This record gives sequence, C-alpha cells and structure tokens, in this order.
Amino acid sequence: MHILLLGSGGREHALAWKMAQSPLCTRLFIAPGNAGTVSLGTNCPVAVTDFAAIALLCLAEKIEMVVVGPEEPLVNGIREYLTGYKGLEQLKIIGPGQQGALLEGSKAFAKAFMERHDIPTARYKEFSAANYEEGVEYLKSHPLPIVLKADGLAAGKGVLICESLSEALQGFESMIQEARFGEAGKKVVVEQFLKGIEVSVFVLTDGKDYLLLPEAKDYKRIGEGDTGLNTGGMGAVSPVPFVDKALWNKIEERVVIPTIKGLKQDSIPYCGFIFIGFMIVNGDPFVIEYNCRMGDPETEVVIPRLASDLVALLEAAATGTLQQVSLAIDPRTACTVVAVSGGYPGEYQKGYPITGLDQPKDALVFHMGTALREGQVVTTGGRVLAVTSFASTITDAAAKSQQVQQSIRFHNKYCRTDIGYEFS
Repeated sequence: MHILLLGSGGREHALAWKMAQSPLCTRLFIAPGNAGTVSLGTNCPVAVTDFAAIALLCLAEKIEMVVVGPEEPLVNGIREYLTGYKGLEQLKIIGPGQQGALLEGSKAFAKAFMERHDIPTARYKEFSAANYEEGVEYLKSHPLPIVLKADGLAAGKGVLICESLSEALQGFESMIQEARFGEAGKKVVVEQFLKGIEVSVFVLTDGKDYLLLPEAKDYKRIGEGDTGLNTGGMGAVSPVPFVDKALWNKIEERVVIPTIKGLKQDSIPYCGFIFIGFMIVNGDPFVIEYNCRMGDPETEVVIPRLASDLVALLEAAATGTLQQVSLAIDPRTACTVVAVSGGYPGEYQKGYPITGLDQPKDALVFHMGTALREGQVVTTGGRVLAVTSFASTITDAAAKSQQVQQSIRFHNKYCRTDIGYEFS
C-alpha cells in the first residue's frame, strides 16, 4: 500500500517510524516531513494546508491511504476535499471530516456534545461580543480560579487559568474585545476550574467500534516541577501508574463508550483518532478537552508501545472492520524527554546544527523541529527533538532518555530534567 502521512513534527516521525515497519506499507511519503523522516520514506515539500497540492501528490504517487497528523487540515475539511476530488473517491483517510473535527475545532461544540451525551466535564458557559456584558457579570459571580478558553484553534495557547477576578476580566476583554487569539477567541468558553491530575487517553475508531490505545501523561510547563509558561509538551510517560483497572473502567464506561455512541446518535461519521484529555478528580474522570488526532509528545510514548501492526489497525479503521482486530501492547514503561530551543515558548532562534544524533539502538530519537541543510541536520522549531527510552520503571526510562539527550547538542538547547518526577 502507498501511504501519505501529513505533518512535520515528532508525532509524525513516530507514526512514520511505526508504519514503515509494516509489511503492508510498500511506499511511505511524508509531507512535508522533517530530517528524521527522511530515512523512513520520501519527504515531499507540500504544506499540510495545501489541499490542491496534496490531491495532485496522491494522484501522482497512487496513494491509497492518507494519515492526517495535525488538526488544522482536519478542521479545514481535508477529508471532504480529497474524497470529492476526481480519482480519489476511494482514498482511505485516517482523520475525521469537518463535523467530527469540531470536537477539537470548537470548544463550545465539544462542551455541548458532552452535555448532550451526559459525559462528565466541568460546568461552563459561552460568551461572545454579542453578550459580552453578561459575561462580565458572570465572571464577577464565578468562584476562583476561572478558566477561559478560546473557542477555536489557538495552537495550544488559547487557555487562560485566572487566579483573580481582575486577571479574568482582563483576559476576557483581551480575548473578545482585543482579539488576543484572533478568530479563535471571538467566542470564549468560561469553565469551572477542576483540581486534580491530568492523563491523556487515545482512541482509534471507525465510528462504530473502537480500540483503546495506551494512556499517557505529558508535561506542559517549561520549568522543572511543572512551573513557568505552557508549551506544546516537554515530555511524556506511558503507562501512567495511577491509572488502575478501576479508573480505566470508569474512563471507558463514562466517557469513551458515550463518546462513540454520541457520534453515531448525532450522525457524525468518524474515522481516526480521538485524544481525550482528562482531569482525574478524587478518582473520577472529567473531560477537559477532545482532540481529533494524536497528541505530541504523547505519540512518542504511545506508538512505540504498540506491538501490533499500526497500518493493519489503520486499515481496519478505514474499512469499518475494527471489531476484527485486537491490540498487543509492550508492557514496558516508555518515557520521552523533549529538547527545545532556548527562549521557547517565547522568541527563539533557529538554523543551528545538531550533533550527536547517532544513538544506541535501545533509544529512539524523534525529530520535531528539524530540517536537512546541505547534509547537516539543523533546528527549525521551538521543540526540536524527543528521546524515547524503555525500562521497567519511569525513573529508569527517564534516566536513559536524559542520558541520550546529554550527548545530543545544539546551541542554546534546553530540556527539563524531571519528566516523570512525581512517580520516582
């Protein structure tokens, strides 16, 4: 099978690494890819938002399956575009259509979906310029802290957790009146703050049946001990020690099953991944977000733990035969540690050469923001690469990843040294 994978981050490198191992994958193309995916397939200089160029690439290379990594093309309707393109009607696409992608593309849509299907989540209300003053009064009577979420896609930066009323009012004004997050923040979801511990759960579904992939916990803050600014993720671990059988059953029965049933009841076709972000409060799961794709850096620990053929699983999802396949999971613990450019998540420089990428076979290096320039791997992003290692414990897996990171160098490199710290 000829497969096209869309994206250029660590998530896509991990997916490409796994798909390239499948005997079902005869040729793999990655658009646009990065310096790490070069050795796994053919990188194609096509942007994930250039639907016309993607369609032409599919025709030229006789692509049979498209796997969509990031959310933006899904929210913008790549599934509808490609399946409506002459000659591509039979293309297998892993990723939902525009309606299903609204689970991520609109916080208000997702909250209404959860409310409609009795899926546990924080209480909320939504506001826009039309009822701005009502929103101000609502904030004044709301218990602290207050969570403000931009309704649309804001590159992971559209959430404000406000500790004071003045901070909440200022954030609310900046989002709606001053367009702090552009179009994404024209509608704002005001949400109850849930205090607990986060975990991410991943579902592969064909819209009728589903497979539960291994769970993960990621580390969003830039600083040690989960301090400082939010990032795209500084590391992740899987499995997560506090996710025992009792909690897993609650997650499946209270959230996963109602989500799949809800999509069917609402006549929303869905083929692909659903990432469910949970806050566990006193042993009970509450949904804090849906994503319509895999997470990053969680993919870098979840996908390496799959002992099954990923392409076979994706084909089953695309053909509606998920009930006929099963998952095999590596029981070992995986930990990934992310290296970032100095200054990230603020301003940073790029174009620096990376050395030390030849690593022991028991460590996996997934490129996130890299490119090849005149045969040299250089930095091109804030998050540059992730190192994933296996061990019997989180402490040992984290130590192995840290050791490998120490031998990889680029100018102004930074890593957190405490990924998995609360489980040591």
